Amino acid sequence: MTDSPLERWDRHNGVVLAVASLLFLASYAVRVLGHDLPGPVRTSCLVLILASWAVFAVDYVIRWRLSGQRLPRFVRTHVLDTLVLLLPLLRPVRIVRTYETVQRHRDRPRLALHARVITYAGVSVALLGFAGSLALYQQERTAPDADIVTYGDSVWFICTTLSTVGYGDLAPVTPLGRLVTVGVMACGLALLGAVTGSFSSWLIQVFAREGERPPGNPPGASDHEERDD
Repeated sequence: MTDSPLERWDRHNGVVLAVASLLFLASYAVRVLGHDLPGPVRTSCLVLILASWAVFAVDYVIRWRLSGQRLPRFVRTHVLDTLVLLLPLLRPVRIVRTYETVQRHRDRPRLALHARVITYAGVSVALLGFAGSLALYQQERTAPDADIVTYGDSVWFICTTLSTVGYGDLAPVTPLGRLVTVGVMACGLALLGAVTGSFSSWLIQVFAREGERPPGNPPGASDHEERDD
């Protein structure tokens, strides 16, 4: 089977995009949390942020050209890529695709489907929570009558929001802060649903195999018999 140019590009640029994503997130974190850092350091971080975003933009343009589609159709069929380009803080979540890209060079993935879903969701939650807490803290810390005035408050609020618990002890007061919260809520529900669905599917498969095993057959016996045959 011959890969298309777009598939070959996706396979070979995964590590570069992952590094750029981590660099973007680290530089953004330093700018948000390093209030007392010297001006040149903060300027350097801004340059790294813009350079990382330029890498994302070049990747988007190349993917569009290799797809052979007109731009409006490409945007409609690649909504997530477009969203990530417009909201670069979501880009680190795409780091989880690096594992899948590496596995394409092998005959099969090392992890089963259910384990991969849970692993990807866990990494996505961690990265999304970190990026969301930074964005929320940046918007809320200087707002009048703000509840979220420290980075610890922001982390606590994002954790309760991602887990869909929502204690209600803290709340954003700025429009952008509330917009960040809505995005975190949506992503939290989607990731929680993916993990719950994958875990439920795995349990159903386990119980189904147990039900199909003949009475008196110890677990794994049928597997050994099949291998002997």
